[in-house]
Amino acid sequence: MKRFLPLILLVCGCLLPLFFPSCANTTQAPSGGKKDTIPPYIIDIKPLPGVVGVPLTGASFVFTFSEYVTIKTPTNIFLSPPQKRTPKSRLRGRSLIVSFEEPLLPNTTYTLSFTDAIADANEGNMFAGYTYVFSTGEQIDTMMMTGTVVNCNTLAPVKGATVVLYKDHRDSAIYQGPPYAATKTDDWGFFVLPYIQDTLYRLYAIKDANNDNLYDSESEQVAFIDSLLRPVMVAGDTVREMLKYDMLDTVRCLARRSEHELKLFREKPSRQYIVKKVRASERSAYLTFHAPGAWIDSLWIRGYRDDQLISQFNILQDSLELWINSRRAAPDTMRIYVNYRKTDSLGRLVPDQEIVKLPMTRENRTYSKSTRRDIKHDDTTCVYTFKAEPENVEQEGFILEFRNPIISEQFDSVQFRIINTRQRESRGEFTVEQDSLNLRRYILRPKEDLVRGFEYSMKLPYRAFRDINGFYSDSALVKVSLPTDESLSVLELEVSGVDRKIIVELLGEKRDRVLRTYVTDKDGTLRFPYLKAGRYSIRITEDGNRNSIVDTGSLLEHRQPESVVFLEISGSQYINIPASTELVQPMNIGELFQKP
Repeated sequence: MKRFLPLILLVCGCLLPLFFPSCANTTQAPSGGKKDTIPPYIIDIKPLPGVVGVPLTGASFVFTFSEYVTIKTPTNIFLSPPQKRTPKSRLRGRSLIVSFEEPLLPNTTYTLSFTDAIADANEGNMFAGYTYVFSTGEQIDTMMMTGTVVNCNTLAPVKGATVVLYKDHRDSAIYQGPPYAATKTDDWGFFVLPYIQDTLYRLYAIKDANNDNLYDSESEQVAFIDSLLRPVMVAGDTVREMLKYDMLDTVRCLARRSEHELKLFREKPSRQYIVKKVRASERSAYLTFHAPGAWIDSLWIRGYRDDQLISQFNILQDSLELWINSRRAAPDTMRIYVNYRKTDSLGRLVPDQEIVKLPMTRENRTYSKSTRRDIKHDDTTCVYTFKAEPENVEQEGFILEFRNPIISEQFDSVQFRIINTRQRESRGEFTVEQDSLNLRRYILRPKEDLVRGFEYSMKLPYRAFRDINGFYSDSALVKVSLPTDESLSVLELEVSGVDRKIIVELLGEKRDRVLRTYVTDKDGTLRFPYLKAGRYSIRITEDGNRNSIVDTGSLLEHRQPESVVFLEISGSQYINIPASTELVQPMNIGELFQKP
């Protein structure tokens, strides 16, 4: 069984460790002396790695370390195949004793892994980690499988994801029973599943919030490989992928062979029902559904005709806004009758009627005598927001959004003025576009190209708009000029090879916020002006269903999240943009999506 001895034991056997006098408390190290900067290492294991015929009950394993240690994270002492209860671990002197509170399975190869679990007792230096193998049968399985888990949107490695193998090939297996084998990813999102049988598997990864090694679609993320997999690599103590490295050793960590890439995503909920019901005002309400794609057969509000109702779904069709377009006094209790497809106890979508009762609240009621003194200006006005951002006005225009739908408008009374660098004023023309996804939002876009140094203003006159409450709008004036800071830069992407609809997003260095977005299905130049010096990323998403949003995947439908790639320049996924620069960057979409 020498082939199962870890290399670390061979190295440690050549060392002459310094032993200190023992203390009364055998789990505490002596204090004093130089600061310890060397992590603990294993000097003995009983029984030796690779032991077979381990009894199903009562088995325990003793790992003796070079110094006194402490258990930092008990759940990171990880048994594969996993049990419902975490392995039991306790300290005795310099030794860690691991046992199990459930019977082991017969004729099964097990691995016991230590990752971010053990540290020395004095300075907290973390043990590098180790994988111990044993079998309750007569032999040790010899195959292994490796891979990497990444976030589907950022492609960043995911640490601490649980990777599971199933010999059960049914789609429902991951929801119902424990896996055949499991492991955790390291800082690089890398995993190795060692000492497994030579057979066909389904491979998944989950962000296991409750450490039960099962997938909870309501609260956890998942990744999967859609095809059946058979291991091709042979496990062994000297195999590069099984060695434990310092996670800061980039060269060695990246040199490990990753056979499979799993992209972790959060599924959209599948069970359909109404989860939230809110009366937003006297004449408005909204309903929130648990899952997207709500299927409504009919909907009405008691006391009102169909033509007196205005409704709007969001793009995911899981939130519905409702307004009553009537000058009648609003009812004390709004009764909404919703006939829709609801998920039953068997998981089927079946017709159901739900009567939603929404009483008037003190905050909703504008004209009650008890609150007349509290009436604010906004309570009797057609409320809106009107804005334009200097950096985005060329692409996005002037944005006008009302709190409630409007029933009359006079856009032809809106004044668009241009003041040039000589302070001469002229009248400009603009177009009006109602947002296809928000009936309360309008985009006022200048017809002519904007010029640096010019000032542009939009003036909305008094009473130009009237909303469903019968209230008129106040006047407003918005002024905007293009940025004149000479240190700002411009990035132009010359996009070619576009053979699909894509979403192109400019992200900052942390990739936590989208700064600019283009949606296109043809070659052309995408312009990103007024950028501060810094590092940026270009994320390109393949818009497979052409709905102009980034869609997630579905496990049961065998649908991966929409493909994402990042523009690479000289091997880096970041673009360094200096100050006062006009940078032109070619980008071939066909080539980007063909890369492995």
